[in-house]
Amino acid sequence: MDKYDKSILNALQRDGRISNVHLAGLVSLSESACLRRVRALEESGVIDRYAALLSQPEVGLSGNVFVNIGLHREEESVLAAFEEAVRDIPEVMECYLMTGEFDYLLRVVVSDMADFERLHRDSLTRLPGVARVNSSVAIRTVQKKTELPLH
Repeated sequence: MDKYDKSILNALQRDGRISNVHLAGLVSLSESACLRRVRALEESGVIDRYAALLSQPEVGLSGNVFVNIGLHREEESVLAAFEEAVRDIPEVMECYLMTGEFDYLLRVVVSDMADFERLHRDSLTRLPGVARVNSSVAIRTVQKKTELPLH
């Protein structure tokens, strides 16, 4: 990945709908060379996908809750069952297998605390292998980035 690819990626991270004409001018390439590079970045998997970033409060999901999950056992079959089931919960925005005291860290979005109580009762505690659930409610988002730092 050279400086042109990084410039293209930085521009696309800021605006995924930028026209190829504008992008080419921004990164100082011809339109055809720029388009070839974008397609190569897409085909190689560097560009995973394009998406619209929604405002959580504007769609009624202003709450972020970070949930630590501890499993009864850390066997491969238990981990696989948990991971398959957690993918089916729409409110789970991120799920990470962790080191340390808990096995998984989830970021879930909710409309309010009653919504989180429902999610906790009906979904999170019913996931396969769950032994412990520990939650922390975000008071306010200080920083939330979508752009990866490409140096």
